[in-house]
Amino acid sequence: MKPLFLNPPTFEDFDGGAGARYQASREVTSFWYPTWLCFPAGMIEGSRVVDAPVQKFTMEQCLAIAQGFDMVVMYTSTPTLKIDIETARRIKEVKPGIVTVLTGPHVSVLPEESLRAGAGVIDIVCRGEFDYSTKELCEGREWDRVDGISFVNDGKVVHTPDRPPITDLDALPFVAPIYKRDLPISEYVIPHFKNPYVSIYSSRGCPSHCIYCLWPQTFSGRTMRVRSPQNVYEEIKWIVDNIPEMRELSFDDDTFTANRQHAREIAGLIKPLGISWTINARANTDFETLKALREAGLRHVVVGFESGNDQILKNIKKGVTVAQAVKFAKDCKKLGLSIHGAFIMGLPGESKETIQQTIKFAKQLDLNSIQASLASPYPGTEFYSLCMKEGWISSDSFLDDSGHQKCVINYPNLSNTEIFNSVEEFYNKFYFRPKYIARSIGRMLIDGDERRKLLKEGKQYLEYMRKRKASGSDCQ
Repeated sequence: MKPLFLNPPTFEDFDGGAGARYQASREVTSFWYPTWLCFPAGMIEGSRVVDAPVQKFTMEQCLAIAQGFDMVVMYTSTPTLKIDIETARRIKEVKPGIVTVLTGPHVSVLPEESLRAGAGVIDIVCRGEFDYSTKELCEGREWDRVDGISFVNDGKVVHTPDRPPITDLDALPFVAPIYKRDLPISEYVIPHFKNPYVSIYSSRGCPSHCIYCLWPQTFSGRTMRVRSPQNVYEEIKWIVDNIPEMRELSFDDDTFTANRQHAREIAGLIKPLGISWTINARANTDFETLKALREAGLRHVVVGFESGNDQILKNIKKGVTVAQAVKFAKDCKKLGLSIHGAFIMGLPGESKETIQQTIKFAKQLDLNSIQASLASPYPGTEFYSLCMKEGWISSDSFLDDSGHQKCVINYPNLSNTEIFNSVEEFYNKFYFRPKYIARSIGRMLIDGDERRKLLKEGKQYLEYMRKRKASGSDCQ
């Protein structure tokens, strides 16, 4: 069978593809590559990857494309499940015989519920990593002999045996050739990266135990599996030779620095390539590791600081203290590394006081850029179980009608409205500081590209906040 790997149409500027960390419309246009879909696409002859939000394909365009394939594999999420099932229904209408497959964290932890929700529309859900499951299905293997899938037979849900996580990551194809074949490289933009950028994984899984983080708990696992440094180097060399427009490489691993020796070995190999690159790092990474990566071309680190309150960090099992985060930021600045800090409003233990503490903490760190998100207890996470046990969840919808994040948590001492409003307060207090504004104006004066970029992002941000405020007025 010829498969179409589809990141389905959703909301405008919805950043929720198969390599994303953020399942909602963003403050400023941001798109991650649908990396998870590209791995199996590279294994199967006649495949195609379509990333509808990035390529701005309408539903009608996706339906026309789907008619040329025998199977459609869609990456879905908790916020978009209903929309994606509707997409499958529309595809079935134009091609009744096509096999529809859903993948991703949500269907991995709720396979039976997902099949029931898509009764008559969804044929198969893949649980966990779906690289080899989809390959075997396309080869014509009987469904009950394909591990890691669930389907309905005679009205009963059949679960085949779990498929073990892939340990030989070197056996997987490079994703970059699929990017070049099927996707518009120039349209993948992350504001704090040099663009265009290209994103790859050097590992899967994360050994940390953060209670809120979706992927390790539901999909990629809490055991880190790595590609050999040589295999990683060979893909990056291919990118350098074949995607010359790339200005920066991004390692989209859950935590690139979780295996510091592996990180250093990769850095040593790619150093002669002379490229700029970025990573997701933990705020307890030691100075010597950061120094080695910096000397090999590392420019920018994305770090989940989450909160400026030590008790909240303990509550979420972050494994990092405020003091360690402060030292990490100082080390990065000493090395000339740029930092994008991610924070979450509304984690267990949050109060009006801790919100102000976190905002003050971010200002003191004086990061290059930040992202403030609402705590989202996705099914399958320890955070979700805790919220269900305590009765903190006030809604089962994570998005409003325009695709923006809703606050679904109500604490006894802090309402969802207060948590929702704290995000805008955070952004305003961080970005509208005289020091930050002066620094931005300085960059704009000396760099025309930077000026156009910042003005565009500023306009997008103000428009986003206007829409967000209007949609959040009824978040209770």
